Amino acid sequence: MTKQLTVAVVGATGAVGTKMMEQLIKRNFPIGEIKFLASARSAGKPIEFNGKTYTIEEATPEAFEGVNVALFSAGGSVSAVLAPEAAKRGAVVIDNTSHFRMDPEVPLVVPEVNRGDLAKHKGIIANPNCSTIQMMAALEPIRNAYGLTKIIVSTYQAVSGAGISAIQELKAQSENWDAGKDVEANILPSGSDKRHYPIARNVIPQIDKFTDNGFTYEEMKMINETKKIMNAPELNVAATCVRVPVVSGHSESVYIEVEKEATVQEIFEVLRSAPGVVLQDDIATQTYPMPIYAEGEDATYVGRIRQDLDNKKGFHLWIVSDNLLKGAALNSIQIAEAMLEDNLL
Repeated sequence: MTKQLTVAVVGATGAVGTKMMEQLIKRNFPIGEIKFLASARSAGKPIEFNGKTYTIEEATPEAFEGVNVALFSAGGSVSAVLAPEAAKRGAVVIDNTSHFRMDPEVPLVVPEVNRGDLAKHKGIIANPNCSTIQMMAALEPIRNAYGLTKIIVSTYQAVSGAGISAIQELKAQSENWDAGKDVEANILPSGSDKRHYPIARNVIPQIDKFTDNGFTYEEMKMINETKKIMNAPELNVAATCVRVPVVSGHSESVYIEVEKEATVQEIFEVLRSAPGVVLQDDIATQTYPMPIYAEGEDATYVGRIRQDLDNKKGFHLWIVSDNLLKGAALNSIQIAEAMLEDNLL
């Protein structure tokens, strides 16, 4: 009989938290008890889960007593304070924020790539950035077969990656454009930055704030997280992250250079057997991944695979996935499932 676990969800009412709840039900995660934790402002409100009504509790250190798995998606400042408290009380924390990702004591895991790192946990496991996860799922099978020396990625990221309020702003801006009204922008490219731009009928070449080196924090996340997940500090990685007026589903144009020469057909075969990856690549029928079809799906889709015209070891790929599922909630639940299978819970 599968072990029944006590699960806590922190940030259940957010875009990712809602998807976490859906995945727990869809994947029949072995829940004995479940509790929903939030700020004092939300405590006491009802929340529906799997046909039952629960009451949201205030997220305090004591609330994690007896919890086996704590799923966090309530912002880095909340995780910074409460994740260590949950771990101290015996819970395994799976944190969807960026707060712990680059902590050398915290595993950063995509189960199809570096599942073995889960055994090194000290109470907290970090879920990688959404755009990093889908790229890792697609590239790790290629790296295993042919090696990997360089990655250059340009992302086309959906507004849902910036939260429910960004989705609402895209909708409002689109309606105002169509009605000939003034368009307000208060959220993107980064709520905490000085200027804001409309995303409706636009693309914004900035996600998060800029760092001193000219890259944004989102770009540096992709660069640093890729090296950590693949345990490849010497890997050359560069990223340009762009927000586009799509509700859900991140797309990525990725250029890679491999160590051993390969053909496009050989890359096809590697990806066809890769876990969690679906190959969609047939130019004769205009078959390739698109976010409108990836939304609500678990897989990472890969297509438009071409050998570079000047470098036999260079390949171009197009990678698409639902950023709220494999890019966030699903990967978190898969981490918990892997830990259960590996007797780490």
